[in-house]
Amino acid sequence: MAGSIPLKVETLPLLDRRRRVLSDLRISVIDRCNFRCPYCMPEGNYPLDHAFLEKAERMRFEEIERLARIFVGLGVRKIRLTGGEPLLRRELPKLVAGLAGIESLEDLALTSNGSLLPRMAADLHTAGLKRITLSMDSLDPQTYREMSGGRGDVADLHAAIAAAVDAGFATLKLNVVVMRGINDHQVADMVAHFRGSGHVLRFIEYMDVGTCNGWKPELVVPSAELRERIGQRWPLRALPATHAGEVAERWQLVDGSAEIGFISSVSEPFCGDCTRARLSADGRLYTCLFASTGHDLLGPMRAGATDAELANRISAVWSSRDDRYSEIRNAASGLARQRVEMYEIGG
Repeated sequence: MAGSIPLKVETLPLLDRRRRVLSDLRISVIDRCNFRCPYCMPEGNYPLDHAFLEKAERMRFEEIERLARIFVGLGVRKIRLTGGEPLLRRELPKLVAGLAGIESLEDLALTSNGSLLPRMAADLHTAGLKRITLSMDSLDPQTYREMSGGRGDVADLHAAIAAAVDAGFATLKLNVVVMRGINDHQVADMVAHFRGSGHVLRFIEYMDVGTCNGWKPELVVPSAELRERIGQRWPLRALPATHAGEVAERWQLVDGSAEIGFISSVSEPFCGDCTRARLSADGRLYTCLFASTGHDLLGPMRAGATDAELANRISAVWSSRDDRYSEIRNAASGLARQRVEMYEIGG
């Protein structure tokens, strides 16, 4: 590939202004989704004149792989593919195979709603995908359908879990966005269902991502409240983090039958440990889930920028990073500001 050379960066680790290292990259491969979840892309609430990216505007697989190699050269060790819904991207296993071959990349994961997974799970595993996270906001058919914007069927979720396990993904992470009065009363039932399965439930506080999800703080169920509810039925004990910058606090039922994670961006912000950068499908680098603007990498790349020039651009953006939105949410909530939508850069 023209302009591509192995990178040897002598200044690792790459740190931002708050001494946070760059080690995780989330890549949105497409901004389209086949669901309309209320916390992300609610039907009728996202801009009616919104134009999704055309094929030529999205990063090609070879462009994604090239940027991924540059990020790994700068210290990234974990990559997660997101969307929109990433399985809408045609021939996704080809991209996975290319990314899986990057030297020094330690983890390659995917987040999906699972609706298209049965037909692709085996190919993704063969291509080198290491882990899958599925969105699973309810096991009740009616609630699940409501939380997918009227587009999801809980039977498809069960089929996705089975297909992933059959393909070789023995342990899945199952993400549940909890909204008060909508699905919070079903949390214990979900724990009961997955006890002994080996899968990890992760309960996520409803966040004010983007501008169209109608976020109301009274709909947030703090993780501490959920832990208390679960603990009344099954005693819990805390587990140590598996790595620095881990998003979820890890807990385990004392009887050992399940691990449960809690992602508490609202009630217990973890900005101080955030090691994640995000690439949108059109090749813009975002340094926070709540960012208002991104930094174009695709334009310079298509204009002929070398790997070293792109690496310098990425380094400059990260070195200037000072994001801590969740820590200052209350102070910032009264300010009018645009934020990138979740379906553009993944959760």
